[in-house]
Amino acid sequence: MNIAICDDESRIREGIGSIIKNAFQKASVSEFSSGKELLDEVNNGYMPDIVLLDIAMEGMDGMETARKLRELSDMLLIFVTGVKEQVFSAFDVGAFHYLLKPIEKKKLLEVMERAVAEAEKTRARKRYMLIKVSGGCRKINIEDVLYAESNGRKVILHMKQENLEFYDKMEELEQRLGDGFYRCHRSYLVSLAEVRGYDSTSITLSNGEVIYLSKRKYPEFVQAYCRFLQEPV
Repeated sequence: MNIAICDDESRIREGIGSIIKNAFQKASVSEFSSGKELLDEVNNGYMPDIVLLDIAMEGMDGMETARKLRELSDMLLIFVTGVKEQVFSAFDVGAFHYLLKPIEKKKLLEVMERAVAEAEKTRARKRYMLIKVSGGCRKINIEDVLYAESNGRKVILHMKQENLEFYDKMEELEQRLGDGFYRCHRSYLVSLAEVRGYDSTSITLSNGEVIYLSKRKYPEFVQAYCRFLQEPV
């Protein structure tokens, strides 16, 4: 779970961060001092599940930042403001909730409990990932990924409708794709949801393609696949 806090006041940003880190210790909490800083990180592949966003920031304000974030993801937006009247415009970009400054710890935790629960449900339903391709970034639905293939310094992402080639390391991509994928060979990372059959040296996918399965990894793969299907080994 990635949680981003974006506020140009360091005292408020750090205060919110401290409360959230203590309450949600499994979450990764990142702080940003401007909308531009946050968007730059998102365009480089960082994808928060929840964003706490100050409305009145210098430079790119919270509303403009929110609109640009909405073009990239359906992340949950929680607006932070010192002016109650600003709250109404926040819902134009599908805000999950809002918090008024000065922020009460109890209220912050109540809102965050609900937001984390909602974000977890959203991640279970559909997950997205940003990848850097020639000319910019692409938002992809992880459910569309069949498998990833190492190709030198690049990775080829084999998807249901297309293939995408970009610079990345398989180890880092494996972390980003998360649960539901298995490194079946040093050159292949497969979506367990797309497996239709296997033997000791290969895996057959839903589109009929066959990829290598390392003999050394065969027993571990069987266990991982059975856990994914919730079947006894």
